[in-house]
Amino acid sequence: MTETALAGASTAPAAGPTVLGWFQAGSPEWHAARAAGIGGSEIAAVLGLSPYESRFSLWHRKKGLLAPVDETSVMYWGKKHEPTICDEFAERHPEFKVAPSPTYATIGRPWQIANPDRHLWPAEDPRFLAPIEELLEAKTSRDDEGWGEEGTDQIPVYYRAQCLWYLDVLRARRCHVAVLIGLSDYREYVVEYDEAEARVLREAGAEFVRTLAAGERPSIDGHTATYQAIRDLPEGLDAVDVEIPTVLRDRWYAAQDAAWIAEDELTACKSELLDLIGTGQRAMCERVRIATRTVRDGRTYQLLPARTRRTAR
Repeated sequence: MTETALAGASTAPAAGPTVLGWFQAGSPEWHAARAAGIGGSEIAAVLGLSPYESRFSLWHRKKGLLAPVDETSVMYWGKKHEPTICDEFAERHPEFKVAPSPTYATIGRPWQIANPDRHLWPAEDPRFLAPIEELLEAKTSRDDEGWGEEGTDQIPVYYRAQCLWYLDVLRARRCHVAVLIGLSDYREYVVEYDEAEARVLREAGAEFVRTLAAGERPSIDGHTATYQAIRDLPEGLDAVDVEIPTVLRDRWYAAQDAAWIAEDELTACKSELLDLIGTGQRAMCERVRIATRTVRDGRTYQLLPARTRRTAR
């Protein structure tokens, strides 16, 4: 696709989706269908919003220079709990028929791929003839960080991007998000289609596809996934010395010094927090959870922060 065609495709309304097939998530066929495009779980990485994948690592994966992401325990259990969460949603919403979804691509934008967890049809439509208006995404989370008041659209930004991406492909108007937090707290949220936000996603996706075609590698950033990608790219070891720029040497030294100072300060903060918590479980400030103390064999095992570096930015 030419650069002009990509630019037009990013802003033009979708003509509707085409079905690529029915694939098991994580299967070789599923990966193959998504290889040349951008899926809903990948658009957040394109935008620099994903805590799991960076633009840099995704670019190299799409170029075939890195293997697909290995399934983590979080991904595994999320997949295992998906049917249970969808069944719970169905029980609570008899007004819908809940059905599995194939993998789609947008006509005119074959790189824009969608694989929502479920379609929602009106219960009075026994033959599934009505247009697809609503979707369902099932999520799991260890805690409620990033999840706002139930019934709102206050969900983690990378999940919001995923929902909007799917809605844009299917020209649907609403995506329900059912999440199971800590394996016992079931909540529901709703994301409405927003054309302005969808346009931002499309334009970002088109630009990313252009850089793939042009071989323009993204800049190196501070994302953990970028560092892991750079670690994985070279193979072998040549016993040679490589000269680096002075400015990079100085950045390296300065970053090391700052990291050591920050590590000492973080340890001191942890000690003070644990001292104040005592035998309690959570550190709170102005009714907001700051950290959680976990215990093993009656003694403190870990002090878990309530926010991560990525959500704090």
